[in-house]
Amino acid sequence: MIDLRSDTVTTPTPEMLRAMTAAEVGDDVYGEDPSINRLEEEVAGLLGKETAVFTPSGSMANQIAILLHTRPGDSVLCEEGSHTFAYEAGAGAALSGVQFDLLPFGERLSDEAIKGRFRADGLHESPSTLILVENTHNRGRGRALPRQETERIVATAHGLGLKAHCDGARLWNAAAATGNSERELAAGFDTVSVCFSKGLGAPVGSALAGGREDVARARKIRKRLGGGMRQAGFLAAAALHGLRQHRGRLPEDHRRAVALAQGLEELVQHGRPLEIDIPDPPTNMVYWRVANGPEVVEALRGKGVLMNHVGNGWIRAVTHLQIADSDIHDAVQRIREVLLSAGD
Repeated sequence: MIDLRSDTVTTPTPEMLRAMTAAEVGDDVYGEDPSINRLEEEVAGLLGKETAVFTPSGSMANQIAILLHTRPGDSVLCEEGSHTFAYEAGAGAALSGVQFDLLPFGERLSDEAIKGRFRADGLHESPSTLILVENTHNRGRGRALPRQETERIVATAHGLGLKAHCDGARLWNAAAATGNSERELAAGFDTVSVCFSKGLGAPVGSALAGGREDVARARKIRKRLGGGMRQAGFLAAAALHGLRQHRGRLPEDHRRAVALAQGLEELVQHGRPLEIDIPDPPTNMVYWRVANGPEVVEALRGKGVLMNHVGNGWIRAVTHLQIADSDIHDAVQRIREVLLSAGD
């Protein structure tokens, strides 16, 4: 099976499993797990922040950030389709009591868009207190924001008195795509979340990085949300292995995404009615559209290729650690077969 549904479907490599079984562990709730402590220190250093805290998931890291930076009744600015708004089960409203003001995706978080949605703290308004920036943007076709854009967005937000959080679940991919370091892309943000179970191939885990005072409060919130784990160093060992061994290979995923898009382009040249969207610079996502998207996805499943239909005919394919060049070649051939069969 060629599984292109997401980069979350990876399983640990043999080397990662060996690192996990060899991990030195302790009770992390007491701050005594050496593997967790090493991971948090390494992540904070990579992101240029004072410290970091390990969390079971990226959703928890993002929701901790919202709880840190807002009060019930506040407004949070974010782009349309942002993970924190669309794919975290309404947690912002349920846990923090905030509302979301959505910025049009096509405006790329322009200063005009941010200022246009900003709400002052008037008697009748929900005051804007936080902006969320997703990099790379999942529903934004894997778009990566470069350093000059993130610096501009943070400066505009801070100028309005907003806190700024970066949902950097795929910040590793953004760095590989833009040529900016993770530290450069995280600069200025009050908090940054990163994920280990996507491009880095670990089975579980994310981290939230920021200033010491914010992260100290984040640990209390993590406990409150049930995220305090004990001998979590086995998971930290997997994350550390991914950071040290898999981060440098992310351009391979991006190259394979380009190869997939090029294969789809060849089908267009042969008369197949496709629309293809890949970001510039390319990351590890390809979006393509056909009129009968759900039927095509189901037919591909029958041929051993898994992709996700994300609505309105759009299909998402995501390359990752366990996709090889031969998988891309075979996937294109099977897409060709499905589309030719549908056209008969």
